[in-house]
Amino acid sequence: MTQSTKPVLSSIDDAIARITLNRPEKRNALNDQLIGALKEALVASAANEGAMVIVISGSGTDFCSGADLAALEKISQSTAAANASDARALLELFVLIRSLPIPVVAAVHGRALAGGCGLATSCDIVLASENAQFGYPEVKIGFVPAMVTAILRRNVSEKLAFELLTRGDTIGAREALRIGLINRVFPDDTFADEVTEYLKAFSSSSRSAVSLTKTLLYQVDGMSFLEAIETGADVNVIARMTEDCQKGIARFLSRQKQ
Repeated sequence: MTQSTKPVLSSIDDAIARITLNRPEKRNALNDQLIGALKEALVASAANEGAMVIVISGSGTDFCSGADLAALEKISQSTAAANASDARALLELFVLIRSLPIPVVAAVHGRALAGGCGLATSCDIVLASENAQFGYPEVKIGFVPAMVTAILRRNVSEKLAFELLTRGDTIGAREALRIGLINRVFPDDTFADEVTEYLKAFSSSSRSAVSLTKTLLYQVDGMSFLEAIETGADVNVIARMTEDCQKGIARFLSRQKQ
């Protein structure tokens, strides 16, 4: 398989691990091969100690249009056991993104629909171009955006989540930003440069501190206030003992004495 025909391309440049969905002729639609390759690329990127952040983007005109026609046909003809295995592969991708030690950013241009919208919003941060579109149209073909419900419910209010999931509407980047589904919107013509500048900020952060913060943020889901703040105290102690923190304090104190 040549570089150009791989379902996922990956590289690391200046502490930024770049992962590109590479099925432009299919609008980067999800299938078994792409999901498997994406998981491998994510694990490999996070294992590189020089990487401070991972960004996922799509080649061609769209980020990801969801499942491709062949995958949908497979679903309609598969047994319950086969469908369960297929669903679990996507579940593992969403869980993996949350469990990686460094931030995972989605850089969305064009359409991010159905599972593609789930992929984008499962990332820790979503950056979008002005032309980006987001939506969960699954109900229109009798399908349920089931796993992405857990993600969407943590991003927007219950009322908005219900509306998005049951009407299957597609919304633009500005509306997605207004309701809290995404983080930033950048102009189409400068999108790539704006994304790179945004990502560069992570290179000045402590990798261990960001990792601990990410873990804590998602760990406190469902905890009571007391449990969450006690967990925070435990993480505070762990952070104090890291090499990054020790060196950071030393640098700060040195500057203050000058």
